[in-house]
Amino acid sequence: MEPKAGNNGSAVKNATASRKAPLRCGVFLPPYHNPRRNPTMAIEQDLRHVEDLDRLGFHQVWFGEHHSGGYEVGPSPELMIAAAAQRTSRIELCSGVISLPYHHPLMVADRITFLDHMTRGRIRIGVGPGALVADSQMMGMDYNVLRPRMEESLDAILELLNTPGPVDRKTEWFSLEDARVQLGPYSYPGVPITVAAAMSPSGPKLAGKYGLGLLSIGGTSAKSVELLSQTWDITTHEANVYGQSVDRNDWAIVGNIHIADTFEQAVEDTRYGLRDFMDYRHVVTPMKMIEPGEEVAHEELVRRVNESGYGCIGDANDAIDYIQKIIDRTGGFGTFLATAHDWADIEATSRMYRILMRDVMPRFTGTCEPLLNSYHWTQARKEGFSERFATGISQATQDYERAKSAG
Repeated sequence: MEPKAGNNGSAVKNATASRKAPLRCGVFLPPYHNPRRNPTMAIEQDLRHVEDLDRLGFHQVWFGEHHSGGYEVGPSPELMIAAAAQRTSRIELCSGVISLPYHHPLMVADRITFLDHMTRGRIRIGVGPGALVADSQMMGMDYNVLRPRMEESLDAILELLNTPGPVDRKTEWFSLEDARVQLGPYSYPGVPITVAAAMSPSGPKLAGKYGLGLLSIGGTSAKSVELLSQTWDITTHEANVYGQSVDRNDWAIVGNIHIADTFEQAVEDTRYGLRDFMDYRHVVTPMKMIEPGEEVAHEELVRRVNESGYGCIGDANDAIDYIQKIIDRTGGFGTFLATAHDWADIEATSRMYRILMRDVMPRFTGTCEPLLNSYHWTQARKEGFSERFATGISQATQDYERAKSAG
């Protein structure tokens, strides 16, 4: 029996419960820029791209923090969030990530709350230990202490954000004495916090321990996806140990893609910056896409990117297959983040964002399915509808003629 009008609350509830949450889409913007190009222009272009993402309907953009290497020029995600907030109206602005061991916890908590008001609640704060060894070396820090220091900092920040204070703590590297955040949050119940995870289990462990979101930035190669398949098990295990709850919808995974209208066009687009990017990644990570001194043709490099699973260079269908494989191997997650990496020039990158939102994401959000169902339903009844349409026109004509004859 159909539910009666005005008494369909349970039907709506059941329908909602049966729906799978649609995959969201965002951009992970460290940013990566070739140090041979004008950095001032590059930063401005990043912000213009964020304006485009906002108009196109992207859900999130994540800004990084790095201090060395020459390619990743953003030293403060908070500054980029503040600038982007003035140029956009709906996209969620995220730090990807604030490197907690490099900052006093009270300063981080204060900036988070301030940004929450500046953006009217449009922020999500990602935190991590700091990815580049060179960054920690310049600050005189042992890279091996960054993860335990991050946990100490995160614990303090969460207490500062979630209690009126006072907070008193003393560690080997920071102290809090009668500390409190003087500005209350704009968002209720507070700013969402996400923990970054690369190759170690420390990120998913902390996400589970505190019941936070998870940002996986370790890549999508075969080995990385194997680790990703274990990531959520670690998160849920730790959540159970500490009595927390976690949700796959709060899990974002970063991937590398460049897509165009055709595979051939995507290959041509990436001649612009793919090799330079790979050379940089070989400097700062243990990746071995190219052996030292090896001469590799561009087409061969594209093949290695695609076949290794490190990324996807191709058309919309190739991107759909790439994202679906990650979903299948992980069991599902909430947001796919495309890395902004200058593999292609500005114009080709802008086209890629449009194609991604126009042709790829509808396959994962389900937004086109009701329209297609309506089209096919109408198509199947075409003959009957056409006959009734013709009958209606004929009847209207006859009625008019009779009325005319009757004066």
